[in-house]
Amino acid sequence: VIRCRAAVAWAPGKPLSVEEVEVAPPKAGEVRIQLVAAGICCTDDHLLQGSFPKAEFPVIPGHEGAGIVESIGEGVTSMKPGDKVILLCVPQCGECSFCRNPESNFCQKSHFSESQNLLPDKTSRFSCKGKQIHHFLWVSTFSEYTVVPEYAVAKIDAAAPLDKVCLFGCGFSTGYGAAINTAKVKPGSTCAVFGLGGVGLSVVMGCKVAGASRIIAVDINKDKFAKAKQLGATDCINPRDFTKPIQEVLTEMTGQGVDYSFEVIGHADTMVAALASCNMSTGVCVMVGELDSGSEISIDPTLLLTGRTWKGSVLGGWKMRECIPKLVSSYLEKKFNPDLLITHTLPFAKVNEGFELLRAGKSIRTVLLF
Repeated sequence: VIRCRAAVAWAPGKPLSVEEVEVAPPKAGEVRIQLVAAGICCTDDHLLQGSFPKAEFPVIPGHEGAGIVESIGEGVTSMKPGDKVILLCVPQCGECSFCRNPESNFCQKSHFSESQNLLPDKTSRFSCKGKQIHHFLWVSTFSEYTVVPEYAVAKIDAAAPLDKVCLFGCGFSTGYGAAINTAKVKPGSTCAVFGLGGVGLSVVMGCKVAGASRIIAVDINKDKFAKAKQLGATDCINPRDFTKPIQEVLTEMTGQGVDYSFEVIGHADTMVAALASCNMSTGVCVMVGELDSGSEISIDPTLLLTGRTWKGSVLGGWKMRECIPKLVSSYLEKKFNPDLLITHTLPFAKVNEGFELLRAGKSIRTVLLF
């Protein structure tokens, strides 16, 4: 058993508490990892506010992290102590019907199918003050050590800087893949991206790499426009600068609507606006943002009747264990630069300060260093 620091959420709506926790050794098929860096993502804030579905408290949050294998359980063959790894909040078990389908990246062991509050054997590896602490999406990266199933870990190139590639565990991969894999953005096309946080800006990067000729970035925080243009946006618009609905503005700007739109905020009204902003025949709208648990959306069905496509994207459509090591290799070859998303780096003990920056709209990505 290892004793180490972790940020524990004892109850919804309360600040995280940095505590000494006990981390049990890995069982068969599991890996214990020493975290080096973890990113703060909006999904973690959903959890802290109590609006993430099926989550249980007390819990150690965090789902975007990179580290080094400390020890392995019986039967683990794909990695060994000392290997650099990225933790995967969407696993790839390789056995379920979705994993065996080449067109799917969802795994039936993911949280939306079955809860990931405990490891697959329905027990926790964390305890604090004599109490069992729940895992978050199995990975719980806000801890100096964590234990995860082997199929929720990807071994990566030893040359990768963990304080940068930790973003590949969620934010960068999600946005970049939503453009490349889910929408399959074509060269010369027009795109609109609603929301310019870390994931939205990664969508912008994906659209640019895919060859989009016009990328319209949409956000009510104009402080994010300079970064959006640096990453490839051709236009930046603030919905508050217009009296008409933003979908009408985008339709006028482009003639008949954009070819691809992406909602990367997680609000029902912007999801409908994003759908309406893509052209009525061949437009594709990708839902990337995460709505609060129990939310519902009301739409006019004629938005879809004429041929628009509305799709969701989890972790950018990547089969995580296969694709994350390849993405890291592409990063090392300088094919894209997600380093630009990191606006703040903080010691792990200042985790609550990182969330304050996120909620105030002052950060794109804050990376915590252990």
